[in-house]
Amino acid sequence: MRVVHIITRMVVGGAQENTLLCCRDLKQEFGDEVLLVTGPGKGPEGSLLETNGAGEVPAQIVPSLCRAIVPWADVVCYRALRSVIRRFRPDVVHTHSAKAGILGRAAAWSLSVPVVIHTVHGAPFHAYQNAISRTFFRWCERWAAKRCHHMISVANAMTELLTTSGVAPADRFSTIYSGMEVEPFLLSHRLRPAARRKLSLTDSDFALVAIGRLARLKGYELLLPAIARASDQLSGLHLIIVGDGPQRSRILQQAEALRLRYTWLGLIPPDEIPSVLAAADLVVHASLREGLARVLPQAIIAGRHVVSFDIDGAAEVVWPGKTGWLVPPGDIRRLSDTIVSAAHGIRERTIAPIDARDRQRLANQFDHRNTTRQIRALYQTLLEQGRRPHQGKMS
Repeated sequence: MRVVHIITRMVVGGAQENTLLCCRDLKQEFGDEVLLVTGPGKGPEGSLLETNGAGEVPAQIVPSLCRAIVPWADVVCYRALRSVIRRFRPDVVHTHSAKAGILGRAAAWSLSVPVVIHTVHGAPFHAYQNAISRTFFRWCERWAAKRCHHMISVANAMTELLTTSGVAPADRFSTIYSGMEVEPFLLSHRLRPAARRKLSLTDSDFALVAIGRLARLKGYELLLPAIARASDQLSGLHLIIVGDGPQRSRILQQAEALRLRYTWLGLIPPDEIPSVLAAADLVVHASLREGLARVLPQAIIAGRHVVSFDIDGAAEVVWPGKTGWLVPPGDIRRLSDTIVSAAHGIRERTIAPIDARDRQRLANQFDHRNTTRQIRALYQTLLEQGRRPHQGKMS
């Protein structure tokens, strides 16, 4: 099978890591011919193409493929994607992210690619946009949905959001969770002593870990005041921030102004995340919109309870009283109180460790080998159904 994956950027991020792992699995496990097509990925978020064995997957950079809407560049990009697809002659084109999803589906559909699939890692329209932007992006998704055979959601919540928004009917979606390397998280307890020493954490320190891009809507402007409030009731609270992004200076300045005890680790390779989670006593995620943040299942698989805003797919892995706690989005007081309550319970051991069966259940669910098998089976089913026979336009 010949497969093209198209994604806007290959920065260090969940959607990108999932896409890279899928490409590698298709090539190594199934012997497929795979091409990864992406735009330039330089910036504060780093480039995943430079790490994690990315050289194993053939990649082609399309310079005009970028996140921002630039009409003339988008026309150039559409033509470039058509050219790439025409030369590669794929059986399947699989797109990811908003810009690549719209232009990639349009290009593949115009060339009568036998199977066109799009993964929804997170909806491009949301409540924090103005009404004009939200309506425009919803219309774009409806238009693009008519130019693919099927869509994959990384959480059931994404399917519900897109169906209720009129993007496509429910039978056009399948939920396949975002694949990841799970073994390092299952075994991360072995790293805890060395990881805490590396971060200069003492036995009396309570390490609260936050992982995510330092960007708008990632919730740091809510998280930091919540932690400042919690610090008044919780001795030894030490925040570990992992990530980088366009709002780094503002976020770190806010942490300084609030006089928080914190360590900013910046951007680290994905294979170092298990070590950071091993050092954690509690993981917090205050993003205001996500498909399903990878740090949530990663932390739980590593045996760490999580506190998260109750958004999108979070409730599909954060089970109150078992794997963590959910807080109404934007509620700083509830977030702070939940952190304090969880910390006291963890310190006093009145909160039971996460059940090994729940950890293993999520590990099976998010194991990239299992998710790739599901994706590959979907490709095969759609090809066998002959959803859109090749009409020779790629010649």
